[in-house]
Amino acid sequence: MIFAARNAAALAAAFLFLGSAAQAADAEAGRKKAAVCVACHGEGGNSVNPLVPSLASQPAQFIATQLFMFREGNRSDEQMSPMAKPLSNADMNDLAAYFSAEKRDPPRHRSKPESIAAGPGLAKKYNCSQCHGPQLMGQQHIPRLAGQGYQYLLTQLLGFKAQKRFDMDGNMTAAAQAVTPEDIEALADYLAGIGAH
Repeated sequence: MIFAARNAAALAAAFLFLGSAAQAADAEAGRKKAAVCVACHGEGGNSVNPLVPSLASQPAQFIATQLFMFREGNRSDEQMSPMAKPLSNADMNDLAAYFSAEKRDPPRHRSKPESIAAGPGLAKKYNCSQCHGPQLMGQQHIPRLAGQGYQYLLTQLLGFKAQKRFDMDGNMTAAAQAVTPEDIEALADYLAGIGAH
């Protein structure tokens, strides 16, 4: 109960501080500030590290909210937490404006044929598109899943299933409880390959 209240307060604070400032965000300033992000998240936010998410074409509100969560300590990561700690709200919104406008590279991941066949049904069964959008491209504070790295997706889904991954509103943790480990693997494989040529 206390955890849920704390998450709700963090979400409200993020929307309050980041939502109105996003209108004044400066993508060019964000590009300059993002120079340090390239080491992990790749040029233009297109990660080549399987454990690090791509930020290109993610919803701006999602990026800013996650940075806020890292800065405030709601989310914790040994690399991201210290990077987010000194960021101002303006910095977070500028970075979000920049990365959200960047074109994402086609996924390198090639999904297994059986995952491609099962994936749309699994995404429907587990209501993925209800929050992540019909094309799984994300919306507002909810991330794009389509074309995200396989290993990153798998790690996050397993973290939600194990109730160890930070979950701002509890929706992903609750949703993941019904997903079998086999379906998690098939979903991650399917999602990672969406948009591959």
